[in-house]
Amino acid sequence: MENFVVSARKYRPHSFETVVGQGHITTTLKNAVENNHLAQAFLFCGPRGVGKTTCARILAKLINTPKDISQEEADKLNFDYNIYELDAASNNSVDDIRSLVDQVRYAPQSGKYKVYIIDEVHMLSNAAFNAFLKTLEEPPPYAIFILATTEKHKVIPTILSRCQIFDFNRISVQDIADHLALVAKNEGITAEQEALYLIAQKADGALRDALSLFDMIVTFSTDNTIDYETTIKNLHILDHDYYFKITDALLKEDHNSMLLFFDDILSKGFDGHNFIIGLGEHFRNLLVCKDASTIALLEVADNVKEKYHEQANAASVSFLLTAMNISNQCDLNYKSSKNQRFHVELALLKICHINSAINLANQGELKKKVLQ
Repeated sequence: MENFVVSARKYRPHSFETVVGQGHITTTLKNAVENNHLAQAFLFCGPRGVGKTTCARILAKLINTPKDISQEEADKLNFDYNIYELDAASNNSVDDIRSLVDQVRYAPQSGKYKVYIIDEVHMLSNAAFNAFLKTLEEPPPYAIFILATTEKHKVIPTILSRCQIFDFNRISVQDIADHLALVAKNEGITAEQEALYLIAQKADGALRDALSLFDMIVTFSTDNTIDYETTIKNLHILDHDYYFKITDALLKEDHNSMLLFFDDILSKGFDGHNFIIGLGEHFRNLLVCKDASTIALLEVADNVKEKYHEQANAASVSFLLTAMNISNQCDLNYKSSKNQRFHVELALLKICHINSAINLANQGELKKKVLQ
């Protein structure tokens, strides 16, 4: 029986061309290598799972690879002994940095550069940062430092000023979904587009998290199939159909159906706070669908876009703006409420009668104009 390799490792990029969603960084780094315009210290910043360490390893390998050889020949070369990785989360003392500084004094036995990748660099102590300053500012010509962190604000300014800083973006839902579709195809897995979008949204911009969720759902499946229903159950996500049904009830001012829908949601173990946040996002998505120029901001599958577009036609801009405001106020005050269920129900009842309030206001304006 072969050992299972998680998708995050199996499909880890080995070249800049295969890095997902960070084109602004990979293009700059490739040009720097090709033009021999390399800085001696880089700082890769950004949220987890977006490719900071991966890009550091690719860059470390690329700068030691001769330019006049083919990709196949480059893959055969092994410069691992020229690359040193240090986890600053567990090696954050002055002694650890002094040990690294001592290694820097020795030139590489083969290859052009020695590359030092320091992950989670913000975890270094102040004393360790200070011990590292001089080496980082004036390293030998064969040494390159690549620092990676999820919390740039914790890195001291004197370190930041000595580095070329690259800010990694959260990966878009579309890019993650497309990458998951490619992985599914390579693994012989049948996956619904809607399910892949759901995984991508749950990952919150982190490709590694998306691949971990993908593996979990594939493991649950008995026939190598990922469908929407299985995905929402495994990820414990509230089905968007609930938001469509509740919004329909709100637009019809059917508060009885709306309260029953909300009770059904709570009975299935979903949190009222997450529900009201999701409802606010649903109203935002409907507002986005009101104009063709903003519909690109809607990061959902194509068949769900049609549902949003249909419901958006039934809701006025005034209704959506007021509903977004009420749901946002409910979100802000949820934790301080003594009766949280009633707090959400009251917000829903207010939303339910927005159209009536708008009509009354319009009638009042008409009466004023007649009297004048």
